[in-house]
Amino acid sequence: MAQCVRSTLTPSRTPQSFTRTVSTKTQAFASVSFLRTLPEFKRYPKQCSVVMSCQGKTQSQQQLSLDDLVTSNRKGEVLGTIKDSLSNCLSDTNLLETVPGLKSRIKGKVRDIYDAGDYLVLITTDRLSAFDRNLASIPFKGQVLNETSLWWFNNTQHITPNAIVSSPDRNVVIAKKCSVFPIEFVVRGYVTGSTDTSLWTVYKKGVRNYCGNELSDANILTPTTKAEDHDVPISPTEIVEGGFMTQAEFDEASMKALSLFEFGQRVAKEHGLILVDTKYEFGKSSDGSILLIDEIHTPDSSRYWLAGSYEERFQKGLEPENVDKEFLRLWFKENCNPYEDEVLPAAPAELVTELAWRYIFLYETITGSRIDILPTQEPIHDRISRNTSQALSSLRQL
Repeated sequence: MAQCVRSTLTPSRTPQSFTRTVSTKTQAFASVSFLRTLPEFKRYPKQCSVVMSCQGKTQSQQQLSLDDLVTSNRKGEVLGTIKDSLSNCLSDTNLLETVPGLKSRIKGKVRDIYDAGDYLVLITTDRLSAFDRNLASIPFKGQVLNETSLWWFNNTQHITPNAIVSSPDRNVVIAKKCSVFPIEFVVRGYVTGSTDTSLWTVYKKGVRNYCGNELSDANILTPTTKAEDHDVPISPTEIVEGGFMTQAEFDEASMKALSLFEFGQRVAKEHGLILVDTKYEFGKSSDGSILLIDEIHTPDSSRYWLAGSYEERFQKGLEPENVDKEFLRLWFKENCNPYEDEVLPAAPAELVTELAWRYIFLYETITGSRIDILPTQEPIHDRISRNTSQALSSLRQL
């Protein structure tokens, strides 16, 4: 059972100990400089407040149920296209051979990052990552993640500047370089989870001070830092004393992370969803500005529950109905040891298809617009190469 206990941010002055070796490497990323106007989306007011309680009622303007996922007419419209695309996923890229001027590639869990001189090219693939490894490739996943992040980037500029320069392709963003803080700002609204780093796992072991927070009834920030083999929880004191960020940098990024999460909760609530938890990453531009980077409020970086059924299921001790990758994560946990098994079983096609639909459902529910997933005979890699080459050529002429 994904338990629900609200928690508050109360920093502790006693550093929490951890034993894993922490990597202090930073990457290059981007500073904000829009070269084209992003699509116009629904604008939300700059000031917003969210009232959510695990014990109290959660109201939403739109009531969603699992039936909306299972029997939606829209699902019938896209299911065939998803199935036809199972063998045409973007699992890997090699733009070094197809796009002139690229210098090197960093392969992440989901994104491939290319050095283009003054810019970085970030390709969001269809790889599904969990348990610190790749589990499967999901049709249209990269496109949905990319376009979901663009929607949120566009609608959170009143909270923080972001890293996007342009998006020349459904799977691509281009950014200017900057330094990345080696910290993930994980924000949680509920004590929940199933992995060994989840908040519920440590909470049920009796931990009541986590990453410098006393657990009670508000959103909580639980940062982690990257190690070679696993993310490591870390307290605010350790972040500053370890030289990962200055106190001023941490304070600003923390404030932005909590504000972004509160805003995301409100938007999700308006569409019948609960934003359970998420992660943010920040970078520092050459002028010293702290920028939001990577992705925001996607099904990869966040967990969403259906608000309409949450309270009833919680009272009955049932798992919340979710609209993210958690059900496929749980399938792997039930059928293997995803942390230790060298070879994992192949994800069932029906679960891969269902997850592709859920990514699309979540995007369309939040944005109120339909995503273009028209089938094409052109290989995805060829399309990305062509569009990226044209975009970089235009940028270099500026």
